[in-house]
Amino acid sequence: MTVTVNASKAKGEITVPPSKSMAHRALICGALSDRSVVKNIAFSKDIEATLGCLKGLGAYIEICGDTVKIGGLKLENIPENIVIDCFESGSTLRFLLPLCMACGKTVTLKGAKRLFERPLVIFEEIAKEQGILFQKGEDFVKVCGKLQSGKYEVAGDVSSQFISGLLFVLPLLSDDSSIIVKGKFESASYIDLTLSALQSFGIEIERKENTFYIKGNKAYQNNNYTVEGDCSNAAFLEAFNYLGGEVNVMGLNPDTLQGDRVYKEIFEGLRSGEKQFDLSDCPDLAPVLFAVSAVFGGAEFTGTKRLKIKESDRANAMKEELSKFGIEVEVLENSVIVNGGKIKKPETTLSSHNDHRIAMALTLLLSFTGGKIEKAETVAKSYPDFYKQISKIGIDVNETD
Repeated sequence: MTVTVNASKAKGEITVPPSKSMAHRALICGALSDRSVVKNIAFSKDIEATLGCLKGLGAYIEICGDTVKIGGLKLENIPENIVIDCFESGSTLRFLLPLCMACGKTVTLKGAKRLFERPLVIFEEIAKEQGILFQKGEDFVKVCGKLQSGKYEVAGDVSSQFISGLLFVLPLLSDDSSIIVKGKFESASYIDLTLSALQSFGIEIERKENTFYIKGNKAYQNNNYTVEGDCSNAAFLEAFNYLGGEVNVMGLNPDTLQGDRVYKEIFEGLRSGEKQFDLSDCPDLAPVLFAVSAVFGGAEFTGTKRLKIKESDRANAMKEELSKFGIEVEVLENSVIVNGGKIKKPETTLSSHNDHRIAMALTLLLSFTGGKIEKAETVAKSYPDFYKQISKIGIDVNETD
């Protein structure tokens, strides 16, 4: 799908979609309970992947509107030789892989080739140490074994999804465990989201600084859970206000633990002339922040090295696309410098790089200049009705196949 965006300003009220991060976590916790209800679900491609995998592993799932009744997933009842499809969802793969490594059955998790280009080395090393089969191909990983309770050490500068995956399964094992995060703990706020979800479903985990203590032989409790609004996607909507719009963004929890809640603080910093920001705890904000910084004369962003293992190589993808607006970007090992310059209308069609956050960031800038984006349907990964919603607040958008 190609999207044409004409220069236009946003005005009005808009409600943010439910948090994809919290929906993944709540659905997994709910699946591991006997019977739970998870409300306010947006059925993005990633959430559909998690639901499909949970159903394949044996969870009961019933969908009614934006509500999911879910439960009954037991490690011992996971089918032998089951194949589940994670599609392009890194959260689905990394959250569910430890569960599959603990069930004693042969389970294959498949998905897009790009998904399996992203590292799984933490789980691969654990499998090697514990004698668990871990066979990785270009679009799948096959596991078989019994994950053991015990002491786990994980580097703090890898994806927090590895730690979350372990936190979901270790309480189900027979003995106590601990996870020690070594070095600088990046994306720690995402672990706070996991701990919050676990607590809501009756799993208490003690944390002392960078060590997590997990009691074994625990059971997930039933819960009636409502997913809060999504700060990651709210950032794209709020950003219209920094391009001359007047948008009231509604539906966020003022006490949210989401690390991306800092977006407005960074936007204000960019507008006031600040030039340095650390994104190590909010890497998903990078594309929209690069876009907004281009409007306000540029900035330097550190903590960006993990952008290369997202749905696209996000730093270089934004470098390529911002150059079409006349904005030069320097990509270094762990920093990105967006240089100042006058934004111009792109003379060529932009590429989403098959990345939902790149597509939305570019749409934001095109509302300023006008232009086209190809493969814009990738927004369905996290925000399926993004273009429909922004058209309601005045952005002139046309979609063509």
